[in-house]
Amino acid sequence: MPSAANGSVPCCLLPRDLLWIFVTVLGLVTVLSAVAGFAVRVSRARDLLHHVLARLVATEAETRLLHFLSQHSCIKTYTMIAAKLLVLATAAHALQAPKVARPRANALHASTDLESLRFLSNDDARQVAKDYGTPTYVYDAATLRARAEEALAFPNAYGLTVRYAMKACPNGAVLKLFDSMGLNFDASSAHEVRRAMRAGVPASKCSLSTQQLDADAITLMRDEGLEINCCSLSQLDTIGTALPGTKVGMRFNPGLGSGGTAKTNVGGASSSFGIWHEQFDEVVALAKKHDLEVVRVHTHIGSGSDAEVWKRVSSMSLDLCERLGDSVKTLNLGGGYKVGRMAYETSTDLQEVGAPVTDNFKDYAKRTGVELKLEVEPGTFLVANAGALVSTVQDACTTSGKDAGNDFLKLDAGMTDVLRPSLYGSQHPLVVVPSDAAKDADAATAEYVVVGHCCESGDLLTPAPDEPETLAPRLLKKAERGDLLIVESVGAYCSAMSTAGYNSFPTAPEVMKSTKGAFVEIRKRSSLDQLLQNEVSVDAAAL
Repeated sequence: MPSAANGSVPCCLLPRDLLWIFVTVLGLVTVLSAVAGFAVRVSRARDLLHHVLARLVATEAETRLLHFLSQHSCIKTYTMIAAKLLVLATAAHALQAPKVARPRANALHASTDLESLRFLSNDDARQVAKDYGTPTYVYDAATLRARAEEALAFPNAYGLTVRYAMKACPNGAVLKLFDSMGLNFDASSAHEVRRAMRAGVPASKCSLSTQQLDADAITLMRDEGLEINCCSLSQLDTIGTALPGTKVGMRFNPGLGSGGTAKTNVGGASSSFGIWHEQFDEVVALAKKHDLEVVRVHTHIGSGSDAEVWKRVSSMSLDLCERLGDSVKTLNLGGGYKVGRMAYETSTDLQEVGAPVTDNFKDYAKRTGVELKLEVEPGTFLVANAGALVSTVQDACTTSGKDAGNDFLKLDAGMTDVLRPSLYGSQHPLVVVPSDAAKDADAATAEYVVVGHCCESGDLLTPAPDEPETLAPRLLKKAERGDLLIVESVGAYCSAMSTAGYNSFPTAPEVMKSTKGAFVEIRKRSSLDQLLQNEVSVDAAAL
C-alpha cells in the first residue's frame, strides 16, 4: 500500500473489498426508498444535484478519500457508480417534500396572538361576500385619506410634492381620491400615465421613471407636459434627439440600496434602475450635446426604513445636484417606506426619516444659495394596509397520519390575487371569519398551511418569512369549509400584480368602503368572455 509520504491516503476505515459494497448497497437502498418522491419535483433535480454533489466533496478529508478510491482500478468503477447512486438518492429524498418551518425560525414570528381585522368587521366581511362574491378586494377610504395626510406632512425645508407611486394600486377610484387631496403621481410606464389621464389626472401632474421609454412617452412629454426622469444614458440621448433644448430629470443609482429582500432593493451595484453614479460625466456630456436643462435629480433605493440610510442617500443625491449646477431645482428621493403588515412589524416614521433630510437641504442652501424642493413617491405606505381580500375556505385536507404532516386550508383565491407570498415570501395577516355569526365568539384555534386555488405548488399564502418555498403553518381561528378567510394588507402590489388568467381564473372585483361605511363597487369581476376577447379564432387545419 502506498505511504502517506507520496501524497496518497491509506483507507484505514474499511477493507477496500468492503468499501464499494457498503457504498453501493447504501445508495441502492436509499434510491429504492425515495424513488416515488423523486418524480414529484424532478424539475428541481438539476440544481439540487449540483448542491448535493458539492456537499459530498465539501471537506478536505472527503476529497482526499475520493481521490484515493479513484486511483485503484479494482474499486474505481464501483465507487463511481455508488457515488452517483448516493447523489441521486440524496436528491430524491430531499425532493419528496417541501421544507416546513417548525418552529418558526425567528422568535418574533412565533407570537401566539391571532391577527385581527383592520377596517372590516366580521359582519362587513360577510356582507361583502354576499353582495360581491369571493374573492373580492376591499379598500378603505378612511385609511387611504389618513395615510395621504401623513405623507403630505413629510418634513421639508423649501416645498414638497408628494407623488403617489400608482403602480402599487392603479384603480381609478384610488387615483381620483388622491388627486382630490392634492397628490401628484409617479408612473412607471407611459401606459400608466394614460391610465391616470383616463381617471381625470392631467399628464402634467405625472412624473415618469421607466425601464422602457417608448414613443408615446415622448409624445406625452412634448404635447401634455409629462415630466420624465431619464433612467439610462440611452434614454437621455433619445429624449435629447427627439426634443433638443427641453427640461429633463435624471434618475441616478447612487450606489446604495435598501430593501426587505434583494427583490425590493432598487439601489446599489445589483440594481439596473437609474444611471450609475460613476457615469456622471457621460450624463453631462449628453446633456450638453442636446442642449438639455437638467432641472431634477431622482434617486430611489428600495423598500426600507433606516433613517440613517435615507440621510446618507440624501447627502449623496445632493452632491449630484451640486455637481450639475444651479439648473437643478428639485430633488426626488423616491419612496419605499417600509410598512408593518404583521403585528410584530413596524412602519416607517416619516417624521423621523424626514428630519435629517430637511437638515441636509438647509445645509445645501447655505452652501450653494439654491433652495431645492423635495419630492417623495410613497406607494406601499399609502395603500398597503388600506386593502383586504375577502376569500372563502372552499376545501381542507391533511397529510398527517402515522407521521406528522400538515393541515391545509384551500381558498378560492391565491397567487392570482395575492402574488407577494409566492414571489417574495411576504407575510400577510390572515383572519378566519365564520360563515355563521353565532360562531364569532368561538375561541378554538389550529395551525394551518393556507394555499391558493391554482394548480401550482408555489401557490402558498403562509410561506416562511422571505422564503417562498418553505411552508410555515400559521395559528388561526379554527376553520371549516364555507368560512371566510380575510387576507389583510393587500392594498399594495396585489391587485396590481394579479396573475388572473392563470388556470383561467377571473380577475377579482374591487370594492371601496366609503368614509360613511357604505361599500361602492369600483371594478367588476371579469368574465370568461373578457379573458378570451383578444384570442383570434383559427381553423386547426390551417395550423
